[in-house]
Amino acid sequence: MTMSEHFAPFDGAKVAILRGGDVLTLLRDDRPDIPYPAQWDLPGGGREGDETPFETLSREVFEELSLTLDPAQVIYHAEERGHVDPVTVVHFFVLRWDELSDAQIKLGDEGQGCAWMEARAFIMREDAVNPLRGRLTRALDALGL
Repeated sequence: MTMSEHFAPFDGAKVAILRGGDVLTLLRDDRPDIPYPAQWDLPGGGREGDETPFETLSREVFEELSLTLDPAQVIYHAEERGHVDPVTVVHFFVLRWDELSDAQIKLGDEGQGCAWMEARAFIMREDAVNPLRGRLTRALDALGL
């Protein structure tokens, strides 16, 4: 399946961007009107229009971090059940980007900040978005990381 093929309906896409053993994380805004306020999150978000999963992901990551993704960086992709509505489908990607420098990352207008953290440490954090902890665990296990 290519990144441009038609996909069944889905709500959004998230990504774990790996640099070495670390994953790039975002600290969500601390607002009562959003899910998971003030928790550590992974980049990505909701689908707009008829975007493919990778198009959704690319747009969201650019909006959040000013980064342009390359489909060749994808090392894992899975369809998962949504965490707000388990009937929905979301896409979870893992990208390997070892040459990404901190200077390339520019936080957009969502979130309090971003940070690299050891991927397995993110999974263990109680202040990380819980469904993403499971998705990242499954991805790392499948990749043997």
